[in-house]
Amino acid sequence: MSFTETTRTSWFARLKNGVIGIFIGLILVFGMIWLLAWNEGRSVKTYRALVEGAGAVVDVDSGAVEAGNEGKLVHIAGRIDPVGTPTDSLLDVSANGAAGLRRSVEMYQWVEEKKSETRKTLGGGEETVTTYSYTKEWRSDRADSADFRDGNGHQNPEMPLSSERFTVERAMLGAFSVNGRAVADLGRDSPVKMADADLQRVADALDTNRPVKTDGQTIFVSADRQNPAVGDLRIGFTREDTETASFVAAQKGGSLAPYRTSNGRDLFLSSAGIASAAEMFDAAQSENTLITWLVRVGGLIGLFIGFTLMLSLISIIADVIPVLGSVVAFGTGVIAAILTLIIGPLVIAIAWFAYRPLLSLAIVAVGALVAFGIGYLRAGKAKPIAAGMPA
Repeated sequence: MSFTETTRTSWFARLKNGVIGIFIGLILVFGMIWLLAWNEGRSVKTYRALVEGAGAVVDVDSGAVEAGNEGKLVHIAGRIDPVGTPTDSLLDVSANGAAGLRRSVEMYQWVEEKKSETRKTLGGGEETVTTYSYTKEWRSDRADSADFRDGNGHQNPEMPLSSERFTVERAMLGAFSVNGRAVADLGRDSPVKMADADLQRVADALDTNRPVKTDGQTIFVSADRQNPAVGDLRIGFTREDTETASFVAAQKGGSLAPYRTSNGRDLFLSSAGIASAAEMFDAAQSENTLITWLVRVGGLIGLFIGFTLMLSLISIIADVIPVLGSVVAFGTGVIAAILTLIIGPLVIAIAWFAYRPLLSLAIVAVGALVAFGIGYLRAGKAKPIAAGMPA
């Protein structure tokens, strides 16, 4: 089920969009420059906080809370015992012994997909052909049918309930109390089995006239789950079990809390299973490095898009002759890439120098010494060759 729509944009309208693109591009470029600089500062501060923490952490026994460790950064590992039971009070479903419980809800609904193909026309205009297609799918988030291009016959009802997560307030690791959500985040997921006795409670909570059935794990609110209708629901529950865990955090009374380092960073490391403090700090440093590179790549992509928008007006002007416009667009794309590869690394280098001046100067000094050494060796080899040449 689909239909096609054709729209045309004049050259003057594209010129207006190109001018707007210059301002949007400027904002994006300055935003990415700020992001790249901020990311280097974040990375350095996190690195220093982890180094400080690795040197200050104390291994403690989970069996007793020692007053002498109050406020210190401690490493603790052991068996987890949740306090209480995570419960979905709306549907009256619980998971005894678990740290967390997840309710996942999907509704069978209409979904709009669109594909557009744009071609340039003589005189600098554009013609866009958009094909809208509608299919029925199970989705956890409701697609707003009011935004569909063709809403006739494609209405989605409101979802009577949504996915949600429930955790215990706290859990015990020996004599220490730990935040329940932090423990549930480390949990191993497994489905909660549903019985026929649960179905009536679900039907009453949803106040629905549709049949409510289960296959043992998933609850179906549908007359025919093999041939679902729009508005049918699938509801499932997953329990989060954490048997053992390791934490690096500040000892505050009988509980674990974030530890504030000298540069203002909070440390609270967690790991499923039994892990040493060294392993946890190594993992945190690796995560910091990964985040740093992901933000760098994202910032460079953002810079490229910003420069492309700033230069788009040139190719729009050249689009009066479509072939010429394509050549100019390729050229502006190359220029945008060159500017990105110049500005991006330059911003990162300046930020590095600002946050790590000694290390930056050391790297520059080593590079200068290596360059001087290579030049000196080449000059030394050249002299004997020159001396042996005939006059």
